[in-house]
This record gives sequence, structure tokens and C-alpha cells, in this order.
Amino acid sequence: MKTFRQLSLAIALDDQATFDNFYAPNGTPQHMATFLLKDEGRKFAYLSGASGTGLSHLLQAICQSTALGRNSGALYLPLEELSQYPPEQVLEGLENAPLVCIDDLQLVSDREDWHIPLFNLFNNCRDAGCRLMIASHLPADQLDIKLEDLLSRLKSGVSLHLQNYKDADQRRLLQYRSNRRGLYLSDEVALFLLNRLPRDTHALMEALDILDKASLREQRRLTTPFVKEALGL
Repeated sequence: MKTFRQLSLAIALDDQATFDNFYAPNGTPQHMATFLLKDEGRKFAYLSGASGTGLSHLLQAICQSTALGRNSGALYLPLEELSQYPPEQVLEGLENAPLVCIDDLQLVSDREDWHIPLFNLFNNCRDAGCRLMIASHLPADQLDIKLEDLLSRLKSGVSLHLQNYKDADQRRLLQYRSNRRGLYLSDEVALFLLNRLPRDTHALMEALDILDKASLREQRRLTTPFVKEALGL
């Protein structure tokens, strides 16, 4: 059985998941979340939201920001990849890191074998001064957690619920991320993508990655005919 230290080496952060690369319009929960995570005095926060609202991006961004700063050793734990391992193996000793980010908590919220190890992690992080950031697709009150002490811990800090991007924001998000890659994406092409692809941020970013590589390879601009050809639409 692998130890967590071995497992953590296999968890590669997305180098595109940075604060500079995160689209957060002023006044949105996404914008508030960036300030919350950057506040080193904030020891615990709970973020929730649907898939595509930026939860994983934000957690990876704070880990990469911390790793580049004075506190290296930040840990990002995507439970989608780690939930099949014993919780003690995944969570033991994490309080020794300066920052621990747990993603997709909803995947283990109904598994009682995870409840006490998570509760212990809270206490250990508090005692050690380790920052703990948790993200889930469900608000804490909607999690199927029978251990009241754990539920009270999850509700003990600042909680933010990230809303889905509106249509206009999704278009601006596409154009913002395109510009970050040095690509010009017109309103016409952005709207074409939104009308032909799932309204899901992950799917849109995957399409943008394909277009970026195709544009570089063929030295072509992102016109509607080229986008159709490159994505097979």
C-alpha cells in the first residue's frame, strides 16, 4: 500500500490554475473567494458551488501561490483521486504542512469511516497553526454527516457559495483565458463556442486548450470555420 507522501507526488497541479488566470468579476463570490484565500490570517474556510464555478482552480491557485512564497509544502488533496484509500492514510500528519486544501468533500461526506479522521484533522490543524481550506459541491448543511462535532467544525469558519457564471460572464471568461494565452477570441467565436459546447467551465477550458495547440501548430487565427474544424463541430 502506498503512503500518502508517495500518493501526493502523483497529484500534479494544473499550471493554468493560478490567481492571475482566474476570472472573478467584481462583486461575485469568486472575487470574494480570492481575497479570502489570500488572507494568511484566515485559518479555515469552506467553499461550495456547482461543478465549473472555480472551486478546484481556487484551491490549486492558493497552493501554487503558497509554494512560490515563503511557505512551501502546501498540499492539495482531490478526493476524486484519493477517496478510495483509507482516510487515516490520506489525512495522517497533514497538519505539519503550512496549508492543506481538500477538494470534493461531498464524495466522502456520507462515509462514516472518514468522519473521525476529518474531525481529528481539524483539531490537529488548529493546534499546529496549519491553514485548512475545504471545497465541496454542497453547502455544509446539505452534507450527509452524522458526526455533529465534525459538522460544527465545517460550519465554524467563513463559508462562501460560488454561483454559476452567467452567460455574459462565461463569454468574458473564455476571452479572458484566451487573452492570457496570447489568443484573440472575438465575440462571434466566443458565442459560437458557448452555443455549441456544454455550458460547463471544464469543457470550455478543454476546448480552449485544443484550440490553443491547433492555432499554434497551424499558425491560424481563431475564426469560426477554424474552430469548427479544430473541434469537429
